[in-house]
Amino acid sequence: MVKDGYFYGLGLLITAGAAWYLMHSRGMTGIIVLLAIFFLWFFRDPKRTISTEEDIAVSPADGKVTDCEWIQTEHGPRLRLSIFLSVFDVHVNRTPIAGTVTGVDYRKGQFMNAMNPESVMFNEQTLVVVNDGRVEVAFKLIAGLLARRIVCHVKPGDVLQRGQRIGLIKFGSRVDVLLPGDAQLRVHKGSRVKGGSTVLAKLTFPAAS
Repeated sequence: MVKDGYFYGLGLLITAGAAWYLMHSRGMTGIIVLLAIFFLWFFRDPKRTISTEEDIAVSPADGKVTDCEWIQTEHGPRLRLSIFLSVFDVHVNRTPIAGTVTGVDYRKGQFMNAMNPESVMFNEQTLVVVNDGRVEVAFKLIAGLLARRIVCHVKPGDVLQRGQRIGLIKFGSRVDVLLPGDAQLRVHKGSRVKGGSTVLAKLTFPAAS
């Protein structure tokens, strides 16, 4: 479990005890206990089996793939996947590939519904870029209507293993992933994915000369 779960959950259980001691209200105490249970459940951090297959990118988040498209960027074509996390999904985020963190860019913003296409431009977000020496993968943690805080534990220069935990977004959100344009997609719009264990795509590399 993420430590935030203990902070919220145990704090609410203490509040429930105080409410019962002071008011002897079963209704109020019960509501607070249910909230405590929800927070303990929400901040769960289940173990995941990370694929050892070579040259793949795994999902950085649990959720539903809501968009798959090829886009043109200043660095060439890219494959962009959007993953929507509901309040019922695990919110711990992981790196899609092993490599060195070459960039972490946090930007303040709004809190639109993460399903809104404009949220990628205007919502609070953190962009993380990882490079393994052959390929670069970027993924963006985007706050949603309920998400009010993005937690990112990595910084430029950190060396990560595929599927390693890098942070979380609290209470509903979206994660966008930018893969190389020639990546071979293994999921589709509507797919349910799990952070660290679902393979998003096979990465291809030019043959050695």
